[in-house]
Amino acid sequence: MKVGICSLGCKVNIYESEFVTNLLKDNNYEIVDFEDKADIYIINTCSVTNESDKKSRKMINRARNNNNNAIIVVMGCYSQVNADEIEADIVIGNKDKSKIVEIIENYIKERKKKKIIYDLTNVTFEKMEISKFENHTRAFVKIEDGCNAFCSYCIIPYVRGRVRSKAFDDVVNEVTSLVEKGYKEIVLTGIHTGRYGVDINTSLEKLLYRLVEIPNIYRIRLSSIEINEITPGIKKLLKDNKVMAKHLHIPIQSGSDKILKLMNRRYTKSEFLSMVDELKEIDDISLTTDLIIGFPNEENMEFEETISTLKEIGFTKIHTFPYSKRKGTVAASMQGQVDSQVKKKRVHTILDLSNNYEHDFYVSKIGKIYDGVVEIHSNGTILVHTSNFIPVIIYDKVENNSIVNVKIEKVDGLNVYGRVV
Repeated sequence: MKVGICSLGCKVNIYESEFVTNLLKDNNYEIVDFEDKADIYIINTCSVTNESDKKSRKMINRARNNNNNAIIVVMGCYSQVNADEIEADIVIGNKDKSKIVEIIENYIKERKKKKIIYDLTNVTFEKMEISKFENHTRAFVKIEDGCNAFCSYCIIPYVRGRVRSKAFDDVVNEVTSLVEKGYKEIVLTGIHTGRYGVDINTSLEKLLYRLVEIPNIYRIRLSSIEINEITPGIKKLLKDNKVMAKHLHIPIQSGSDKILKLMNRRYTKSEFLSMVDELKEIDDISLTTDLIIGFPNEENMEFEETISTLKEIGFTKIHTFPYSKRKGTVAASMQGQVDSQVKKKRVHTILDLSNNYEHDFYVSKIGKIYDGVVEIHSNGTILVHTSNFIPVIIYDKVENNSIVNVKIEKVDGLNVYGRVV
């Protein structure tokens, strides 16, 4: 049977969709493009914003339009919180994705619609291991699921449950296996990656110190980490060990103490700035961030304070999102909701700022030589991602997934060009 799979949202979803893909292939299902006619469509949904919900619904409808007789499977975060409103043959939340083959085959036998949704408050980590990533030079490894932070704007703790970690040895074995299969860069990902190990008497720091010792490992990259979870040991590893990518994605969400408190973030502006100062002591490091604009009670004064904070930090790139009211969160019922046009205008201001920072960071690296992994894209573009996550376009004749040294020679807007040396 032919299966089309669509993955929306974060790197955890990409990992889980790849796991499902491998599982189906191992059981003789044929994976086809999601836009093609298939017998089964699987949509791994996202629910981080209202726009994510809309996109999830759109892809469910698209699957039905592609083949009205197909089996429609909807799983993930949108399913977990909105199962009752989803019209599909199989609805799975954020547990039992590893049983996808059994669930589909039971449905084919019985032809009874299923909704499989669990209370995720006290579930264990669902064991998944990936042996290969199709068409990727970088491999993601999910080390953690769930979140205990309960930021006031965020639905994720409700749809992903509490923090739970993959067993230490399972992570080491999975990463070792991927390295042995030729993957050069391993991206560690989770819902709240920095809290890895709190439930199994270990820590992210201990895990990283073990992973960098794996024979022939080239690079480890963290997908995201909170500023107050970067321990002195992690900083030392970033500074001294070549395997660790010199890039951190550290969400700030706001540069105003008033808004940070309303968001229930676990740091103050001064604490964030102090930690950034320490991180900037690491040579060539790149720091990127997430920022929510137009959070309830963000008036002009708080927005200007945020801009001032961003200028003081000088991130390489700022991923900016207008605040989206999420039913069931504390922020949804707050007074002082910001007008949508005001949010839109503020987002554009931050995007301009981000583009300037990104351009200036790239320009500052002209003439420098970096090593990185070659990625040859389907459109023919050849990219080399450096340790500090600069995507360098090259025109040299090189093999996909090879490691090369590139010299940055030119920057045009946000495009960086170089050559192999």
